[in-house]
Amino acid sequence: MKNPHLPPQLATAMRQAVVLEYWNLFWSGTIILAMGLVLGQSQTMKTAWIEDTLGLVPPIMFLISAQVEQRGRGSKRFPFGFHRVNSLGFFVAAVALATVGGVLLCDAAIALLAAEHPTVASVVLFGHEVWLGWLMIAAQVYSLIPPMIIGRKELPLAETLNDKLLHTDALMNKANWLTGAAGLFGVIGLGSGWWWADSLAAGIISLDIINDGIKALRSSTAELIDGAPRALSSPELSDDALALRRRVQSEFPEADVRLRETGRLIHVEVHGVHSPLENRHPGHYWPSGDERSWRVAQVSFVPPADKKNSEDPSAQ
Repeated sequence: MKNPHLPPQLATAMRQAVVLEYWNLFWSGTIILAMGLVLGQSQTMKTAWIEDTLGLVPPIMFLISAQVEQRGRGSKRFPFGFHRVNSLGFFVAAVALATVGGVLLCDAAIALLAAEHPTVASVVLFGHEVWLGWLMIAAQVYSLIPPMIIGRKELPLAETLNDKLLHTDALMNKANWLTGAAGLFGVIGLGSGWWWADSLAAGIISLDIINDGIKALRSSTAELIDGAPRALSSPELSDDALALRRRVQSEFPEADVRLRETGRLIHVEVHGVHSPLENRHPGHYWPSGDERSWRVAQVSFVPPADKKNSEDPSAQ
């Protein structure tokens, strides 16, 4: 089904993103299974397993929002369509990211303060006694590979589609393979007798999760309350939006130009001036070229109030 909120040139990128997210769910599922089988008493492994499970939230929300976006231009109950559902998915993923990161940090801090000495037992595998740490290391090494590949493929698609939810998933995949690297340190530390290495690695992982979660939460909240468009990878104002505002302001210097973002699209309101006499496509106001002019969904003009009516109470 055709997505009415995307220009034709982005249809291929959206299809690629959807397919990639299905593969992401599949490989993430295999990692979660592998990690779950060898958790043991390791705080690092527990933290890494929870983060890998949490990593399912962004791709699931992306697939749901992509499906809902395809429902068309809207209905009586949703007259403005569903292009903002991507913003809602972005917010849900950000809340989950920040909340779980905080819980994991508390767990790691409590374990360090209590000076817990976790042990890694041995298991019988094919009739042989094997140190469980070797299986943990193997699972951690495996957990590095799929997120590294998928995350690298997601970044250019997120930039093409200007999709913050997809970009958050790419960051989550980056955090996942960093988690695997930190997890290796924790397990090897336990094997070397460094009891604190396990909880320390878990704490480092959780700090990375919290950092990504807070940044995503700031951007998603601003978007939901009609804040100015934020950058793809930070809560700062986006360069595209700043350039667009300068472009409109240069043509209407006396106007109050306001920008807000709904999903991938930017809506512009020009207050204090009358609209031009000629009809213009919203993409006309894009600052340079037309490759990304599809982002300008609407340019509305709010003329100045009539002084006579505004000063005469009887005219109200």
